[in-house]
Amino acid sequence: MKKVLIITYYWPPTGGAGVQRWLKFSKYFGSLGWEPVIYTPSNPDFPINDDTLLKDIPKDLTVLKTHITEPYDIYRKIMRKKKTETVNQGFLSEGKENTFLQSAMIWIRGNFFIPDARMFWIKPSVKYLSEYIKTQHIDAVISTGPPHSMHLIAMGLKDKCNIPWIADFRDPWTQIDFYDKLKLSSFANRKHKQLEWEVLTKANKVVTVSPSCGLDLEKLGNRKVDIITNGFDTDDFEFDEILPPLTGFLFHHTGALNKDRNPYTLWKVLGDLCKENPKLKKDLILKFTGKTDAIVFENLKHQGLQNNAQRSDYMPHSEVVKAMAQSPVLLLPLNNTPNNKGVLSGKLFEYLAAKRPIFGIGLPEGDAARILKETQAGNLFGFDDYNGMKQAVIELYEKYLSNNLSVQSNSIDRYSRKSCAESYTALLNEISTDK
Repeated sequence: MKKVLIITYYWPPTGGAGVQRWLKFSKYFGSLGWEPVIYTPSNPDFPINDDTLLKDIPKDLTVLKTHITEPYDIYRKIMRKKKTETVNQGFLSEGKENTFLQSAMIWIRGNFFIPDARMFWIKPSVKYLSEYIKTQHIDAVISTGPPHSMHLIAMGLKDKCNIPWIADFRDPWTQIDFYDKLKLSSFANRKHKQLEWEVLTKANKVVTVSPSCGLDLEKLGNRKVDIITNGFDTDDFEFDEILPPLTGFLFHHTGALNKDRNPYTLWKVLGDLCKENPKLKKDLILKFTGKTDAIVFENLKHQGLQNNAQRSDYMPHSEVVKAMAQSPVLLLPLNNTPNNKGVLSGKLFEYLAAKRPIFGIGLPEGDAARILKETQAGNLFGFDDYNGMKQAVIELYEKYLSNNLSVQSNSIDRYSRKSCAESYTALLNEISTDK
């Protein structure tokens, strides 16, 4: 069996969305002729733990861990935060707006920590892994980012060991939705783009998660980019019992909901409908599982919906998928930002597997809209499509009252983690043959 070294910052018991892609792919690689070897930090600064993910780690999997130095403890001291407090990703605010000090910290992060705060792990990792590759038979390397420092580790190994390498972009680099918020100097901007270009041109293969993101990377690197989406693990949706639906006309959002994804038009629609129909207001429940920006609850309060909201900052993944399968409606708001055509939220694929109606908000001509249309799993409305959303909510409520909320979810097998892993190992076979 061939071996592939996978460089990833996120690994169980770390919880959250970033860990899912490579935990699940690693689960299936062995049956497809490739033994994964994981390289990850021993002390990552990601305090959300999810021990339920440990069951998915393949038996006898080799996991290499080394110490990483990160600046977050210094940041917490400056910001007077507790050592256990999470440093929010994607500029998500859970309370007050950014202060001058927070803005200064963002400027420092963007201009001095290039490509990201994990940059101090690059050189020691290249040294450690190059020695490991010399003594162990490794046939290929995969780096997955963000954080994009993982790609720079792999690029160092490519230069030193001449080993085949796939750069896996779960999210864009310089085209990420918050890139313009990093307050970059012209020098820092050039440095980010130079490093991105080197990764795109030196890797044997470049992979990303959506067709539109792939086109963007192809333009930047002037090369072909392969598309392997995220997906769902069928094992996660095999329940021991029939799950009854959750009570109420419930819209459920799982995962982080930041300011750019806040569906303010939907809140307006729901607020107006509740004024028109007191019974709907009584039945309506808005459930948020995951970190949610404070602006969401401010908007709900403005619409008189604060008492309809339920929130939970975190839930183990095994419980989240159960809740998805029980939710009358699954809410999928996407980023209202430039370059948003290729946004394919990881939760979309698990929503498909849950086989509940999906209420999407985003770009009607985007990649997510295309998948919803192909699978007949739900609808996606434009960010400001008040009339379309209102009519859809009315129809969903009528179906809820008649106990008829269902979807087709056709042709979703192609998005299973096993199917996606098969596509990945085909790329590995190609680059290892060329070695």
